[in-house]
Amino acid sequence: MVNAPGLVLDRVLILGTGLLGSSTGLALRAAGFAGTIVGWDKEAEQLRVAVSRGAVDRAAASAEDALGEAGDCQLILLAGPVYAIMDWMERLAGVLAPHQLVTDVGSTKAMVTATGERLYNQAGRAGFLPGHPMAGKEVSGAAEADAGLFRGAAWMFTARSEVFGLAAAVATEWREWVKRFGAEPLDLDADRHDELVAWTSHLPQFVATALAALLEDEVGGTPEMSRVGGRALREMTRLGSSPYSMWRDVASTNSEAIAAALSSLEQRLAHLRENLRTPELREEFERANRFRKS
Repeated sequence: MVNAPGLVLDRVLILGTGLLGSSTGLALRAAGFAGTIVGWDKEAEQLRVAVSRGAVDRAAASAEDALGEAGDCQLILLAGPVYAIMDWMERLAGVLAPHQLVTDVGSTKAMVTATGERLYNQAGRAGFLPGHPMAGKEVSGAAEADAGLFRGAAWMFTARSEVFGLAAAVATEWREWVKRFGAEPLDLDADRHDELVAWTSHLPQFVATALAALLEDEVGGTPEMSRVGGRALREMTRLGSSPYSMWRDVASTNSEAIAAALSSLEQRLAHLRENLRTPELREEFERANRFRKS
């Protein structure tokens, strides 16, 4: 396999080789990327699995080694919890050159984008392109990585300023690789991104978490649960398996939008509770059906 003529990207560093980072490495290979992919993760087992599965070609020996590797890569992909992403942005800013590009796959974008504006996309500095693929699983780790994870998903970019110079060529090519993954690039304001994902991603996660935790408290030890709990229960609580390590940062960096969504849901649930024996209940089902059909 060879990269298409005219493309500049031949060396990538992935910092964070969990589900999204390793899936990106596998997607690059599946899409025909013939360059070198270096990886690092704070969890040695995740890094070992990423190497064994071919998501990265080799592992950086340490975080300091990864920082050194960054100088030789055109693209550095940050794939981890949001605060870890911003920590790496701070560390990388002082060692990268203007021809290099940093991008990320963080779940919230306002704080990441603001950090990027402060540290990158300026004269003499590397470029930064904040990104977020709307793809994932309720389980984490390199063992769950999938080259097809991004197929059909929106891959959102929330830059507030233009990437310029040689880094712009890397940014343009990265967008093309995203398309090769089968994803759909979508440019969106960072604050609007966080508002939308609070409704479409974060609210479902916290609802599933609350429901699963409630069931654990109320009927978790009931012997009949394994037989009584059917498909509806499995589907509604599937996201309850998601790791706190990732959602902690999501909750902290998008707390206002998530709190507003949860408050609206609380009011809706109260409305349902108060109308279990009135025609209003039918109207709620009709609204729900219209949303699903649309």
